Amino acid sequence: MRRTKAEAAETRCSILSAAEQLFFEKGVANSPLDEIANVAGVTRGAIYWHFESKSELFLELYNAAQLPRVNMADIDDPLDVGEDPFARVEKMACDWLDMLVTDDHRQRLISILLRTNFTEEFEPVRQALEALDREHTLHLEASLARVARLGALADGWTPQSASKAFKWMMKGICWDWLLFGQKFDLVAEGSDKVRRMLSSFRDGQA
Repeated sequence: MRRTKAEAAETRCSILSAAEQLFFEKGVANSPLDEIANVAGVTRGAIYWHFESKSELFLELYNAAQLPRVNMADIDDPLDVGEDPFARVEKMACDWLDMLVTDDHRQRLISILLRTNFTEEFEPVRQALEALDREHTLHLEASLARVARLGALADGWTPQSASKAFKWMMKGICWDWLLFGQKFDLVAEGSDKVRRMLSSFRDGQA
């Protein structure tokens, strides 16, 4: 009997949900397709109907999570008269912290990515991650370059060095929160550190 599109979509969703559960609990390398099929309540053949390999399944799970993308149009938006040139960078970072705290699905996916050894099998996922990281880095560099053009970036910092320091700080605090049991208030602590780091970028005469 032919399956309807709705049934096929439901099966696909069940496979992705089972893969996310097992990848989170056991790691990607230790989650065989047979076990994913068992948890999803489908056959191994059903997995291969939807996905050519575990790598493709992993990539689809990553894509389905829709990690937030930056709005590249914001780079060229003129600042309002009197607007703090660091305000948009701060808002972007604090919005991300708010989003992470309230999104369990995104928390699980990032935890999976942190624990994954990106062997050749999972190269497509690594490439997708690197592409998103480059996009975020270019956006942040462009925002800080605008700050520098306004004369508001402190001596000793360049848009490139400041963006790297800021990105590594953001990653570090999020990774620490996820890997060690969410033992502190990410929004309060993270927002405070965002403001402190941006303050170190600020030219004292600006």
